[in-house]
Amino acid sequence: MGIRTPELLAKIDIPRQKLYYLEQKGFISPKKTVIGEKEFREYSEEDVKKVEYIWKYLKKGFKYKIAYAKAMEELASPQLVFTKTEKPA
Repeated sequence: MGIRTPELLAKIDIPRQKLYYLEQKGFISPKKTVIGEKEFREYSEEDVKKVEYIWKYLKKGFKYKIAYAKAMEELASPQLVFTKTEKPA
């Protein structure tokens, strides 16, 4: 089970309209569930990760398409992050 929009917005601190724009552009694909007359979005763990990484690049000033490309590149090949005193083996 994924998380719904309010939880995702709180977790990542992304504006709702930017989140929905990512969906509109096809960068993420939340599952939509209709309960009564309301429609709810449910974001998978993969969607959440994508949004986190895309938002990181958008905040740095990258355009959506480039932010998405950079996020996908980073998700495809996560690199170890070293502190200043650590060195790769």
